[in-house]
Amino acid sequence: MDVLISPSELADRLTDVRLLDVRWTVMAPDGRPAYLAGHLPGAVFVDLDADLADHSATGRGRHPLPTPQALAASARRWGLNDGDAVVVYDDWNGQAAARAWWLLRAAGVSNVRILDGGWAAWQRSGGPVATEEVVPAAGDITITSLHGLAAVDADGVAAQAQSPDNLVFDARAAARYRGDEEPLDPRAGHIPGAVSAPTAENLTADGTFKPVAELRERFEKLGAGAAPVTVYCGSGVTATHQIAALAIAGYDAALYPGSWSEWSSDPQRPVATGPSPA
Repeated sequence: MDVLISPSELADRLTDVRLLDVRWTVMAPDGRPAYLAGHLPGAVFVDLDADLADHSATGRGRHPLPTPQALAASARRWGLNDGDAVVVYDDWNGQAAARAWWLLRAAGVSNVRILDGGWAAWQRSGGPVATEEVVPAAGDITITSLHGLAAVDADGVAAQAQSPDNLVFDARAAARYRGDEEPLDPRAGHIPGAVSAPTAENLTADGTFKPVAELRERFEKLGAGAAPVTVYCGSGVTATHQIAALAIAGYDAALYPGSWSEWSSDPQRPVATGPSPA
């Protein structure tokens, strides 16, 4: 199943898909004002913090995964039904929308794609824009688990990062990986053994994903293909963008949902600094 859809292809199928607007960034987590200022016609606003995370869970990072039951309730509120084709987008180069993509794929929704380039690409294409809030009739989608895509816990990623038979990618900016700065979490650095692979390097200058060949070359140089890959970031959001990029390049990867926010909060977990994995 394709990961991406272009603005031109979406324009031809606008009434045939369910559209989810997942506007959120670390610095501006409330995306609703931007949604109300303009969005794709028919798009339903998705609140990443409320709908795509479970903040009642403690000790599992800043954005623990929602339960299947909670995700099902949200997805029905978005109007999703079994068998629907879904397109997700944001205004952050797909980095928030990828969280919705990953969760829906993990929940068994096979036909879900990310709008390549997101809101900015849609605007550049001259596509129609709406401003009214969309409140759809409740859907009846069935979600019973999140086992459709691989995920690992802290013990699992610790073992993988130290194993020559596995590969762990750190999708955060290189400065955070090295430990030069840490604006959000308790300790600076990275999981010992993890390889720096910043999510931003998946993108072209206009915020679209790089071509398949370029992504494949990038990940091959990092070791993908030689060993199973697990990805983490700060809180399990932008790591899903990395997993989407890997999927575009033809590689499967697991998510460590707790990511650095969980790992760095546990004083018993070791931390490495500097540009090398060890």
